Amino acid sequence: MTAVVSTSLQDISNREYKRRIWAWTMYDWANSAFATTIMAAVLPVYYSQVAGATLPSPATATAYWTTGLSVSTLLVALLSPILGTVSDVMRGKKRFLSLFCGMGVVGTGLLVLVSTGDWLLASLLFIFGRIGFNAANVFYDALLPHVARTEDLDVVSTRGYAMGYLGGGLLLAVNVAMIFFLPGTWGARLSFLSVAVWWAVFSIPLFRWVPEPPSASVRLAPGETVLGVSLRRLRDTFRDIRRYKELFKFVIAFLIYIDGIGTIIEIATIYGAELGFATTELILALLMVQFVGIPYSLIFGRLPNPSEKRRPVFVAFVLFNLVALPLLGIGGRFLLPANLTGVLPERFLAVDGAAGQGAYLAADPAVAYTGEWSAYPLPAKIRSEYPRDYYTTTEPGASASFYFNGQRLKITYSAGPDFGAWAVYLDGMPYQDEETGQPLVVSAYADSLRVDRLLEIRASSAGLHTLTLVNQSDPSTSRTRMAFARIEVLPPERKSNLGLILGSVVGVELLGLLLAFLLGPLFFTRLAARLDTQRSILLALAVYAAISIWGFFLDSVIEYWCLAWMVATVQGGSQALSRSLFSTIAPASKSGEFFGLFGVMEKFSAILGPLVFALTVAAFGSSRPAILSIIAFFIVGGFLLTRVNVAEGQRLAQMEDAALTAERAVE
Repeated sequence: MTAVVSTSLQDISNREYKRRIWAWTMYDWANSAFATTIMAAVLPVYYSQVAGATLPSPATATAYWTTGLSVSTLLVALLSPILGTVSDVMRGKKRFLSLFCGMGVVGTGLLVLVSTGDWLLASLLFIFGRIGFNAANVFYDALLPHVARTEDLDVVSTRGYAMGYLGGGLLLAVNVAMIFFLPGTWGARLSFLSVAVWWAVFSIPLFRWVPEPPSASVRLAPGETVLGVSLRRLRDTFRDIRRYKELFKFVIAFLIYIDGIGTIIEIATIYGAELGFATTELILALLMVQFVGIPYSLIFGRLPNPSEKRRPVFVAFVLFNLVALPLLGIGGRFLLPANLTGVLPERFLAVDGAAGQGAYLAADPAVAYTGEWSAYPLPAKIRSEYPRDYYTTTEPGASASFYFNGQRLKITYSAGPDFGAWAVYLDGMPYQDEETGQPLVVSAYADSLRVDRLLEIRASSAGLHTLTLVNQSDPSTSRTRMAFARIEVLPPERKSNLGLILGSVVGVELLGLLLAFLLGPLFFTRLAARLDTQRSILLALAVYAAISIWGFFLDSVIEYWCLAWMVATVQGGSQALSRSLFSTIAPASKSGEFFGLFGVMEKFSAILGPLVFALTVAAFGSSRPAILSIIAFFIVGGFLLTRVNVAEGQRLAQMEDAALTAERAVE
């Protein structure tokens, strides 16, 4: 097999060079829509509430969803190094990228067909799409050293992340609007289709303008196959691991600290929900991170560049955020009115025979029943997940009244083939449905038994209230059953002014920019001169360590938004610089093979962090210590990163590429 010699990046015109970089970064714009809409925001909720609606419980739906995540992750982890090495040998990086990109696009687009109860179809299509997404990224990353010159790797890598933030964020905003304004489930289903179209269309520039890199100089002996040679090369790489000592030291450090970064990303929303932040606040914070991450990714891409004259300004601005954002969040929490900053009000206490916060009213003495009620017998499989008795009646007109001190209640009720309708009364008056403005009547009919339906009831003000549930089933039908397991008094609502909070953060950022421009060149020039790619990553890890500590104490909306902004300052830059640093110490002639290994480390990094988080929650009964425990990943990973001799790794990579170039010249 004779390698095809491509034009050196140093020999092409400046216009062609910029066009290739733009085309490469557009793929980040294209596929990030899958990460935001499919993996993070829309499909997980749709899977639980619609596709998995016929499953026994949300816990079952979650288990099936995470199984799909695990299966796709394992398959990609096993295939990535092999396929990456094959792409090196047979000159096929773009070929494999197009194959898996097409696979991801088709799997994502077909999600439009998923309707109520189609959990198996949704699982298969998600696995299919995620394998395409992750596997394609291996070959996309492997193109980086063939697209950007060595001195531009940091800037180009971070520009890709910035484009991904922008593209993924824009389409997610459109998808959220579709979900709100289109009827039924069509908003979500068409969102899935829009991701496929977006991904396919904006991938075209890469396939058109980025050339296929040359293959490794490998000749096939009689009887040899490309796969056989690729597996032998991969085996030889592991056998000669000492030869790539610095590269593998970096991979181990990366595996540890990227685990911490990934855990922060994955648990941020659910942690905010646990603290009682509103769904709107959490979604808007997620969107904010997407867009705020754009300029900060670009800033981090320029920190290691010696020719960048504004490096002292950028360093000063990053360090300003490390100090100013916690001061704003913590200061706002203690100095500003609680109804502006989202500080949690005092808990509701049981008073005057009315249950207080956290009470499960189904078995509470503060309940008055009329009609015949009994314990509802649950199937054994369901009872293992929901051991609490369900209180049930088949008598039309039967009622249950609850007396509570609070503002919001969460009702857990059953639905099934023999269930009918029931009405809700609050303080003796029909409860008005917030969407329709009409008295709320719950239809509990379903094709199969579900014991996990949830309904939230909200009074106009906090205080003493009475909730009454009345069976309004038609006695002439067989659907007369009504059953509920518990009614929980929820914590007080956090009150906040997001406009004031966001305005305060933006004001602090503008002040930081002014101070950075005025003081950066005076006080941070020497520090900026010391920041290479390795030290810039360490700076980002220091910010992440501060985030972990602050997350332990966080207890207000203003802090959550300041913390989210702080995450946005380093999230894209830390990952992009890791990618570019890896590309400088991995031989370009083996970029597919080594980025396959790099991809494996990224996938397996999703295991340890969540596991440590879960075990810490189980040990302490709270997510706060679990958030703090993540700091260990940044400390250990950062320390190991300091032990990597980047210059030696780069020297070895250049020697191997030079030897291959000489071999090609002989051919």
